[in-house]
Amino acid sequence: MQKDKGLYWGWYIVAAAFVAMGVNYGSRYCFGIFIGPISADTGWSRLVISGAATVGILAYSIGGILSGRLLDRMAPKWIVTIGSGVLGLAFILSSFSQSPLQFSIAYGFFSGLAGSFFGVVVCNSYVGKWFVKKRGMAIGIATMGIGTATMILPFFAGYFVRGYGWRTGFIALGCLVTVVGTLMAQFFMKRRRPEDQGLLPDGESSGQVEAETKAAGTLASGPVQKVQFLKDSRFWILAFCFSMAVLAEMLAFTHQVAYAIDIGIESMKANASISIIGLSSIAGRYFFGWISDRMRDAKYAACIGFIMMALGILVIWQIRSIYGLYGYAFLFGFGYGSIATMMPYLLADRFGSAMLGTIYGMLTFFVVAAASIGPILGGFIYDTTKSYDFAWQVTLALLVLVIFVIMTLKNEGKKTLSTSTTIS
Repeated sequence: MQKDKGLYWGWYIVAAAFVAMGVNYGSRYCFGIFIGPISADTGWSRLVISGAATVGILAYSIGGILSGRLLDRMAPKWIVTIGSGVLGLAFILSSFSQSPLQFSIAYGFFSGLAGSFFGVVVCNSYVGKWFVKKRGMAIGIATMGIGTATMILPFFAGYFVRGYGWRTGFIALGCLVTVVGTLMAQFFMKRRRPEDQGLLPDGESSGQVEAETKAAGTLASGPVQKVQFLKDSRFWILAFCFSMAVLAEMLAFTHQVAYAIDIGIESMKANASISIIGLSSIAGRYFFGWISDRMRDAKYAACIGFIMMALGILVIWQIRSIYGLYGYAFLFGFGYGSIATMMPYLLADRFGSAMLGTIYGMLTFFVVAAASIGPILGGFIYDTTKSYDFAWQVTLALLVLVIFVIMTLKNEGKKTLSTSTTIS
């Protein structure tokens, strides 16, 4: 089945991943909207409430290993269906929480674990298996769903929280996630790889693929990759850089609305900062996917993303007004848009696509486990100092460090593995 016989099925995969990741991350990124109402209603401190987000991040990191390994062995149809169903149930159970422990189990553990089953590890790895030449663009477009939903869902959740309370807000999100995620999985994610549908990556002809594969060299086997990638310094550089970047991301996302309200910005305008991040990240995801396919080494694209995030933190720290908040949201969102695109791209670029789900899942474990410190660190700093100033300073320092470390990433073997189209 060639390009001239219709739209390549891989682009339907991209569309399904766009929607699935959108409702997954968009719903969970609404958490900042719930912090104030939950605290006011229950009397729980921000540190306690943020602790549930930290539990969720840790559960997500563990789930990433399992979901990544499953993806290398089966089609994501049931992986995504189970994930969306359990995430919806977790939100609904969160609405009935009467204690911090119940909230941490429902929202924290179950939502984090379920989110990993249709998050970037599964969806981006799945997209990566269907593309080679256009992998950066395809992943970039798919991850734009996260930004789109992050722009839209805060208004959806905010409507229910303001009008009917935070408990009803969780129920509404739960129903939405279950229905949308299940539909995407059942209709578009039935095939594990393009060969299962008589296709080749990018919709190329067999002659084109054979020529490119011969020129690129032989792909390392799955077992060899499985043993060797943990011994490769490039894996650990990526793990460190993205760990610190996602830590910064989670600290900022969790506390930016509460910070804005503290400095006198009206809650609706403060909530809008989440949507601005979503909007600017849409542009960022496409830009970094597009430019990665054209750069000599995609690490330079990742570096640009980290620089934009650092500039955003500098703005929110120094400019205490709605202009500073929205300026931060635009800069930080554009830079943050690089993360979900660059992680799988750099992995496939350095290690190939045959075991991409497994390697991406392991990277996500380390990245997200470290990043789980972000929400609780922000809550601890606020409860201790009654200010977020030191939190912004720490976040900025981490991002500056990452900017320098990512430039040390070596590129030996570049393109040897990533251009091969053998998929196991």
